Amino acid sequence: MKKPSSLNRAARTLAPWILLLAILVIWQIICSALDVSEFIFPSPMAIIEAMIEFAGPIAHHALSTFWVTMVGFAIAVAVGVSLGFLIGSSPLLYAAAYPLMTAFNALPKAAFVPVLVVWFGIGAGPAILTAFLISFFPIMVNIATGLATLEPELEDVLRVLGARRMDILLKVGLPRSLPYFFASLKVAITLAFVGSTVSEMNASNEGIGYLLVSAGSSMKMPLAFAGLVVIGAMAMAMYELFAIIEKRTTRWAHRGGNRS
Repeated sequence: MKKPSSLNRAARTLAPWILLLAILVIWQIICSALDVSEFIFPSPMAIIEAMIEFAGPIAHHALSTFWVTMVGFAIAVAVGVSLGFLIGSSPLLYAAAYPLMTAFNALPKAAFVPVLVVWFGIGAGPAILTAFLISFFPIMVNIATGLATLEPELEDVLRVLGARRMDILLKVGLPRSLPYFFASLKVAITLAFVGSTVSEMNASNEGIGYLLVSAGSSMKMPLAFAGLVVIGAMAMAMYELFAIIEKRTTRWAHRGGNRS
């Protein structure tokens, strides 16, 4: 029984890389066969050459985007968990605040960038706040939902045993919300990179967003695509990091998680 399980795990691990390789090969064949100009749609080889040629500037801008995104994401986690706990702990507050927060989330965050520039100037400030604004909502909603959907029967049993409302929320509600929390982190981190990049495209003199605009205005399409690849790689790496942490901390919540 263990051998098929090991094969399945290996297949799941290799499947994304095999699919990515297939896409790159098809992409390269199409660009070569149709003789597509790199100024229109660069081939994977042209993008790799640009990444090698401009490795220094790409690394500099990527590092800037990464730390800006992480700062905004850290603020989003702190605010999202705090608001989620507050809203989810009260059915009345949940009913009152949830529609308003949903309406706020529907607002295009890129529209906030000019306002943030007026308030904080051009630089890291608008990028950090845009990353925060676009990524805190999934965290808040998942924490609030995890607490608000705590089974009434379970609460009744715990209260009969002498547990207070805060004890139930802290010792039962929050652990029960961990799967929701990690699911929200994997969504929020990708959104945070989107937010910081969009802001850098409009209100910064460094970062991958700035690199994209600069490369586009100079008609260096392979460099622009290289910037997109770097953003995707960073987002994917952080997503996988949270997925690993989730598997180690919430194994009990996944079917078959304790099987060898």
